[in-house]
Amino acid sequence: MAQEIERKFLVCGEFKSRAIRVERICQGYLSSVPERTVRVRLQGEQGCLTVKGAGDASGVSRYEWETKIAAEEALELLRLCEPGVIDKSRHYVPVGQHLFEVDEFHGENAGLVVAEVELHAPDEPFERPEWLGKEVTGDVRYYNAVLSRAPYSTWKN
Repeated sequence: MAQEIERKFLVCGEFKSRAIRVERICQGYLSSVPERTVRVRLQGEQGCLTVKGAGDASGVSRYEWETKIAAEEALELLRLCEPGVIDKSRHYVPVGQHLFEVDEFHGENAGLVVAEVELHAPDEPFERPEWLGKEVTGDVRYYNAVLSRAPYSTWKN
């Protein structure tokens, strides 16, 4: 069984100058229930279909299965998705032995910037850059599937 182990943080500071590449991502959900999300993504010129299971109690680990699909197929499937497509730019930022994926959201989620780091184990140590803010791992409000239904612009801070 494929297991995704990642931690998620808010970003507070300059990170863009350290990015080694940036890609635009458009994604939607065929199913966004917490027990299983089915995501369709168009990332650059590549499509992707992902199934994720419910997370563990900490939100650090959950089942994930993913396969590449043609961009044309992804565009067709995006038309079938639930309302609320996610639009973001992903910045790939190397820090020590890890690669942080920093998502800068657009549209109704504009103003939100979140960094994720994938790990081999939940307790794996990693270098924390100065722009890494509050940890939000396990806070469901920051899950993309939730942001598609309850965008950041609608939050009452």
